[in-house]
Amino acid sequence: MNRSAIFAALLTLLTGSEVGADDPGVVESRDALALPRIGSGGRSPVHVDPVEARVVSGDWSMPVEGDRVAMPDGQSRTWQAIASGEDGWFQGRELRGGYVAVEVDSDVDRVMILEAAGHSMVYVDGVPRTGDPYGYGWLRLPVALKAGRTPLLFSVGRGRLRARLVEPEQPLSLDSNDPTLPDLVEGEAVETVAAVLVRNASKTTATDLTIEASVGNVGETPGALTKVPPLLPLSVRKVGFAMRSTAPADPGMGSVPIIVRLVEKNGDARRVLDEVRFDLNVRTPEQSRKQTFISGIDGSVQYYALQPMTPVEVEDDRPPALFLSLHGASVEAIGQANAYAPKTWGHLVAPTNRRPYGFDWEDWGRLDALEVLEHAQASLGTDPNRTYLTGHSMGGHGTWHLGVTFPDRWAAIAPSAGWVSMWSYAGASQRDAADGPADPLTRAASPSDTIGLVENLGRNGVYVLHGDRDDNVPVSQARTMRAELGRFHADFAYYEQPGAGHWWGNQCVDWPPLFDFFRERSNPEPGAVRRVDFSTASPGVSSRCDWVTVELQDQPFALSRVTIDHDPEARSFRGTTQNVARLAIDLTHLEPGAPIAFELDGDTGETPWPNEGTTIRLARSDDSEGWAVVPEPDATAKGPHRYGAFKDAFRHRVVLVYGTVGSEEENAWALARARYDAETFGYRGNGSIDVIPDVAFDPAADPDRNVVLYGHAESNAAWPSLLGDAPVVVERGRLRVGSVDRERDDLACLFIRPRPGSDRASVGAVSGTGINGFRLSDRLPVFVSGVAYPDLTVIGPEVLTEGLEAVEAAGFFGPDWGVDSGEIVWRDETP
Repeated sequence: MNRSAIFAALLTLLTGSEVGADDPGVVESRDALALPRIGSGGRSPVHVDPVEARVVSGDWSMPVEGDRVAMPDGQSRTWQAIASGEDGWFQGRELRGGYVAVEVDSDVDRVMILEAAGHSMVYVDGVPRTGDPYGYGWLRLPVALKAGRTPLLFSVGRGRLRARLVEPEQPLSLDSNDPTLPDLVEGEAVETVAAVLVRNASKTTATDLTIEASVGNVGETPGALTKVPPLLPLSVRKVGFAMRSTAPADPGMGSVPIIVRLVEKNGDARRVLDEVRFDLNVRTPEQSRKQTFISGIDGSVQYYALQPMTPVEVEDDRPPALFLSLHGASVEAIGQANAYAPKTWGHLVAPTNRRPYGFDWEDWGRLDALEVLEHAQASLGTDPNRTYLTGHSMGGHGTWHLGVTFPDRWAAIAPSAGWVSMWSYAGASQRDAADGPADPLTRAASPSDTIGLVENLGRNGVYVLHGDRDDNVPVSQARTMRAELGRFHADFAYYEQPGAGHWWGNQCVDWPPLFDFFRERSNPEPGAVRRVDFSTASPGVSSRCDWVTVELQDQPFALSRVTIDHDPEARSFRGTTQNVARLAIDLTHLEPGAPIAFELDGDTGETPWPNEGTTIRLARSDDSEGWAVVPEPDATAKGPHRYGAFKDAFRHRVVLVYGTVGSEEENAWALARARYDAETFGYRGNGSIDVIPDVAFDPAADPDRNVVLYGHAESNAAWPSLLGDAPVVVERGRLRVGSVDRERDDLACLFIRPRPGSDRASVGAVSGTGINGFRLSDRLPVFVSGVAYPDLTVIGPEVLTEGLEAVEAAGFFGPDWGVDSGEIVWRDETP
């Protein structure tokens, strides 16, 4: 076996095995050490973990068999020897929520490819790298082994782990695993996008690379050219590229080849570094297919699946309907679409949730569904008043979630085998009341509260479908929602299929009575709506229903509600509000001219027709005189366009900027952490995020892109231009938030601010007051759905032994993004 074959420590798994520079073969050991579950985690913003506490403090070392780890409750866990099976997988109860540790020996520094599956993350010599918890099997990360011993510490959760180290064939390469590819349509010219993984298995940033894509041409002729963004050292990134061909796919062709080349350019010189071939499916216009688009979240290439309607004689002059169908966990969008027979009166569209598991249709999964909906509506020309929402299992939850969150988007919804919420099914812990910083941390998750928002469905038809023997999502989830709907709803149907389990064939999604139910319902035009009864957990997530927009809350991320009746003849709006500080009313459906009367919470008034536009805004006066008409606020203030909380920083084609002007240790952390976030979002969200050093960041360039900074005011050169005027200052050994100072070198801090000079972009900071604080932030589960962080979160290492009660501070900035006007709660209120 030569050195370009599988080479080295076959970490399936390695303990104390020598990897010699002259050894061309495979060195394999099937022994490792495992530590059973040691803490709490799951869908929580912080977790208890005494092993991580040692990593954060810098005193973790490779264990030996029999070493004991003290637990916060006084008990202990013991490192145990384990062995893999013949298939190379380690399995056992000790791998559910615990750790696996191995040590790799090498006589020289080298870069290897870590191929691992079943772990949530791994520390490679203390450096965090993302994991493959769902066992996809295509995660191949370049890692650095040092001369001597390199410890690898895997965090495991699902009871299985397999990993190995492989020598890279070359420093820069393409990976044929996990491409994002469209299908082609017979007779249509090719003008679309795709994406492929590019790997940099070197210790320097790779630049001056180009992707060349040749459709239907297997020769050496260059095709469409796309510049590759700079690739971080030891990184993998999915890179989008253009595909063009004036020659359409011929009828009868099952597939068309595409050659993708990675090319290095130096002046006029061109060198092909690697190439891969894919076959693109060719579909007839009547067949289901994958369609790609560029996401506004991170600029990545995503796809959605389309099951086109069957051409029939036009039944009426209305545009076709659109059915948005959300897939379940482990299901691909194209598989979801293929579960349906074509409909005669509408197109079926299945977004991806960014991945088969993705984000449970919340967070970036929710954003993906909305992006796909808008793209499909525009490209297919569908009737906006006949848009329907359905889905199965996790997609059934997504149906509940998007249904209650955006009620005016759907004429009707139909969850099948859907679970209700993160708290009822997905393992999150709900706290009805919390003290101290735990209160805003808990409140930040309120957009996930299906039950709290359920009355939004009063305007929608609802069809609930479930098997009464479902052993995956208990039928009690559907029965809970039946009881909730029964309190207030006048138009819902409920059906349990006798004897059916979780999946009982395509009919559990393609259920004829469900589509008959859809067909009988459509949305009214907004101007025909006489009453709006709408709740929102955050205007930054969902602010508008028909002609009412909730723009600002009294208490951020607590449920807000408006109930307003409209009399167009009297040109009046009358109703009540709860936890609403400012709202807007769209008058587009009224004739301009005569004044508008309003009555809110007993306050009455009249306002002339607006001088500009067709919107009036009402806000509570600071002097408690009730509701009054106010001008449009400055875009720098909080509003639906930019409301927080922290996760909102990872939107608007976000760019991650790591610090390079700190100490060597600080700089190394910033690079590693930015890479870790980018590769984690790549894995969980099929993402592709730009990552650049602070010295390459131009504040004037792309001013409406979000930015996330890694480091603090003294270690990140971009901090002064983006956060120099912020009321949060993080330096070595010191944190100041408004008038509160903390002099500690072990605090981690996450916060979000408006980006200077932009009316919509935000700046996020992943920061700390010292290297221990930086490391403490590494494993905060920012990209896990159901986990939320408010505008500001400050933690110390105490959370790893005490949990949520030890959070140092958390809260929300005020309407002007100020501290004093906001709600920042400290564990110890004494400065």
